[in-house]
Amino acid sequence: MRQATVTRNTLETQITVTINLDGSGKSSFDTGVPFFEHMLDQVARHGLFDIEIKAVGDLHIDAHHTVEDVGITLGQAFAKALGDKKGIRRYGHAYVPLDEALSRVVVDLSGRPGLTYEVEYTRAMIGSFDVDLFSEFFHGFINHAAVTLHIDNLRGKNAHHQAETIFKALGRALRMACEPDERMAGITPSTKGTLVG
Repeated sequence: MRQATVTRNTLETQITVTINLDGSGKSSFDTGVPFFEHMLDQVARHGLFDIEIKAVGDLHIDAHHTVEDVGITLGQAFAKALGDKKGIRRYGHAYVPLDEALSRVVVDLSGRPGLTYEVEYTRAMIGSFDVDLFSEFFHGFINHAAVTLHIDNLRGKNAHHQAETIFKALGRALRMACEPDERMAGITPSTKGTLVG
């Protein structure tokens, strides 16, 4: 089973993430940031990953450190669970609509962090959640999962819909990239011979 648990403690946050890449989409979140948890649930459900996250952060200031550090810790757990990446597809992509909104996410489990994030939300806040924090989450995730991620919101008028299509597409793209490729069994999908570091 490709699974891992990572705990990360700083003066700002204390976070534990458990992930099973071969799960069934079950999730459990306790971060104190409800809309963020709703988005993380999309990744678990559509990626068919089992994800459990417990986070205690300095929410009396704002949600910045909690959201960013969850991204970091989730990235660390994802990389640990993925292991040496032999026999996987490596690349994944998904287009996901929700009513008027449409987003595309493309991922390469390359061993190199990179983020292209082309999203213009129609409003700055979704309820009490600052949409700027999504960028912080994705940067934390890609830097510690060591993946290349392209995120494009192609259209949308409702900011909730925009965000939800992104996170659903992220789950589906990651699932595709993590899936075993029978023709690559035992083979690292890279001419370098490694996708680690």
